[in-house]
Amino acid sequence: MIRRRASLVLLSVFVSACTPSPGPRASASDGLVKALADEYLESYFDRYPDQGTVYGVPGRRHDQLFDNSLEALQEWKNKENALLLRAARINPTTITSPSLRATYAILREALEGSVATRVCRNELWMVSQFVNGWQIQDSYLMTIQPVGTDEARRQALARWSALPRYIDTEIANLREGLSLGYSAPGGNVRIVIDQMNTLIATPLADSPFDSPSVRDKTPEFQKAFDALVRDQIVPAFRRYRDFLQNEYLKGAREVTAVSFNPSGASCYEASIRYHSSIPATAQQVHDLGLQQIDLLTKEMQTIAERSFQTKDVPALLQRLRTDPQYLFKSRAELIAYSQAALGRAKTAAPQWFGLLPKADVVIEPYPAFREKSGPNEYNPPAEDGSRPGLFYISAYEAEKKSRSGPESTAFHETFPGHHLQLSLALERKESHPLGRYIGNNGYQEGWALYTERLADEMKLYSSDLDRLGMLSSQAFRAARLVVDTGIHALGWSRQQAIDYMLAHTTESRDDVASEVDRYIIYPGQATSYMLGMLEIRKARDGAERALGAKFDIKAFHDRALEDGAVPITFLSTKIAKWSAESK
Repeated sequence: MIRRRASLVLLSVFVSACTPSPGPRASASDGLVKALADEYLESYFDRYPDQGTVYGVPGRRHDQLFDNSLEALQEWKNKENALLLRAARINPTTITSPSLRATYAILREALEGSVATRVCRNELWMVSQFVNGWQIQDSYLMTIQPVGTDEARRQALARWSALPRYIDTEIANLREGLSLGYSAPGGNVRIVIDQMNTLIATPLADSPFDSPSVRDKTPEFQKAFDALVRDQIVPAFRRYRDFLQNEYLKGAREVTAVSFNPSGASCYEASIRYHSSIPATAQQVHDLGLQQIDLLTKEMQTIAERSFQTKDVPALLQRLRTDPQYLFKSRAELIAYSQAALGRAKTAAPQWFGLLPKADVVIEPYPAFREKSGPNEYNPPAEDGSRPGLFYISAYEAEKKSRSGPESTAFHETFPGHHLQLSLALERKESHPLGRYIGNNGYQEGWALYTERLADEMKLYSSDLDRLGMLSSQAFRAARLVVDTGIHALGWSRQQAIDYMLAHTTESRDDVASEVDRYIIYPGQATSYMLGMLEIRKARDGAERALGAKFDIKAFHDRALEDGAVPITFLSTKIAKWSAESK
């Protein structure tokens, strides 16, 4: 899973300086696309200045948080409307540059998806323990806030002095939401209250929100920043916690489905489209999930008979989840197991990819306040090379986790999954910056899930236990199609969703419960993995049929990766055209 703000990974810096010229044969439409993409990037970056820090882009300031007021949001909506109107006037068939055709597709997808999900009014009810929660976004941002110079220290103090006001605005937005009938589910609110209690009780030096002070040893700065956290930020945490506990919980919905918010049914189908870039109804997604579960169960049964002498897949999954011989003995063992998988993948990658990133990736456990509810998570490297990619591994109560799953997870999050794709996109200066900094889940998560199976082709799995874990991981994403739609569109309870996932995967009960809580507060996002992967696999299968013995897996991967996170529908068309031309 990738950390992102509002599911768009986006950044721009000196756009005109780093954008390739359309070339001597460029059409008028090429110039219009480039100008529009430039403007969109600059506008988005002005709205979300924190993204400059996330990507470590040289020349950007790190002294502001984004404006979460409803007034600022309306201004942004007006800007999106104007940009989309101009984009709609461009005929994509008149764009001559292949790169700019991809840029145009990404731009339209970003604008149309954002406009479609306005019906959700997320700004009025989002109390989330997941990466779409402000405390999760900002706790990470704190740990990468630049320090070390007088100017960096000034910017750090300026940015984080605004956090108490930001939190108070969140409270005001949530109150407005309650008055209009919007609310988060009570179960998720209680998880966030627990997170806030942990943050409030954490000693200053151990809190991620004091990270700039811990990393910068200048006494005057440490004194000022410690005082800011102790006297302003932590009291704001208490205000937020007290508001949730004493006021918000009374109005929070106990029904998990987003369809119980105003226009919730429309919100859910718009969210599926937004996250996956694939138009589909909730029922279509649900039925596809059931179909994939059946196919994957048959594959698991083959391994079960071959290596575990049983035909009873559910019983075997339960055994792998509970039998001590299949569990880790410690956090350190789990992390080392994943690091070894990463090492093998890095060694094998050049045989399967012509395009490879320069940036490295590291594996670390979550900070304490997140580890109980944190799924596995990838954070991209800094573009300036100052920071590697980071895979936050879920190592909480590792002694309860099966050994069957971590290898496929490591491949998903690092090589050849998220880290390879996202780092490569950042480093591809040949493309317009739009393709480097905007992503949709259908492509990005679909790619990472595709690479879990690819890893088996690459001979990266240690044993049939790990291959079964890979199939369980695939089934986990297929189950998301069933469970996410079940929760938000078909009346499923939280427990029903948990029971279904336990019956079809090797995940531990605690991990499954955490996952289901994630789906409840992030409608539609979890469907994008399997939807995207199936389309990428379909594109590859079509290319293999078309090209036969001429099919080159390196060339396919390079064509799939070179433009960044394009909409899945655009990728399918592109690969089909490449296959035809390659004959």
